[in-house]
Amino acid sequence: MSNRNFAIIVYYSLKTSSMKSIKYVLTIAMLFSAIIRAQDITIGNKKIDISGSVDAYFRNNISAPNDEDQISTPTAFAENAGFALGMVNIIASHDGKKVGFVGDLVFGPRGEVASSSVVNQLFVYWKVSDKFKLTFGKFNTYIGYELISPLDNFNYSTSYLFSNGPFSHTGLKAEYAPNKDWSFLFALMNQADADFNTNGRYAAGLEIGYSGHFLNFLYENDNLGFEVDYACNFDITSKYRVGINASYDRNDGSGFYGVALYPQYTINEKYAIGLRTEYFETFSNVVSDDPNVLAFTLTGDIKIENLIIKPELRLDDWSENVFVDTDLNPADTLSSFLLAAIYKF
Repeated sequence: MSNRNFAIIVYYSLKTSSMKSIKYVLTIAMLFSAIIRAQDITIGNKKIDISGSVDAYFRNNISAPNDEDQISTPTAFAENAGFALGMVNIIASHDGKKVGFVGDLVFGPRGEVASSSVVNQLFVYWKVSDKFKLTFGKFNTYIGYELISPLDNFNYSTSYLFSNGPFSHTGLKAEYAPNKDWSFLFALMNQADADFNTNGRYAAGLEIGYSGHFLNFLYENDNLGFEVDYACNFDITSKYRVGINASYDRNDGSGFYGVALYPQYTINEKYAIGLRTEYFETFSNVVSDDPNVLAFTLTGDIKIENLIIKPELRLDDWSENVFVDTDLNPADTLSSFLLAAIYKF
């Protein structure tokens, strides 16, 4: 499809549509154009790269009902029953010698939970030098091990640490890498997951990286308070690696802390398997006990060209009855099975 034909489709669609439906028309036109034109669009002499993913899943409880009494783990995404939708993720980007941009759009339940709008990320950047880079706009968090896109995580369901930490930030960040081992990130942002500032307060961020190890800090004088986080990957062999994420958050006497291990083994170029083992605990000055959970998530990874199939078994074992169905039957454990399909382009 030529740029002229794409523009004609958008123009006449908008001309005949109400303002309420404009965003849906634009969404359909963008999706159609991206699929037809494959991986890139050329505007003038600038190449715009198009990439992204589409995902859906099936989820079934093993130790609990799957009817109107269905319950799920209190983590982000992948909590619906039976056959369910993930999201469509479309990323348009241009990486120039000095400047560039990323426009990252999400549609579907996973995107709705992760972002306050269809805009997952929207930022411009300036490579001031080979070692120094400035980024301005909305970008996914530097905190933690996991990310919003299912392509960026080995496990399809997400951890408690990820679900309770920030998803995204809007602001200005500066990245400095003096050599191949060390890196530093400094950021001034709105409160976490806020696309614009509503209270006149800001958050400060810092990341110190060394040879694949990252120590992260986030301070907000409301919302999250103070959080310190550590994330890394160890390549034990060419096929076996272990990831680690540990985090502590405190805000006005309450918060959480925990640690997650991610051992992963690559069998060959088509098959891999990984286990996430996580301990997570919340604390508060208001209650006398601090509930905690030990969660195990075993995930397979099967690649068929651009399609990724992920079968997953998960067990969440809480210290108290956090799972309650509609008949008020309490339980402290939940086991479930999930099968996800992710297509990347």
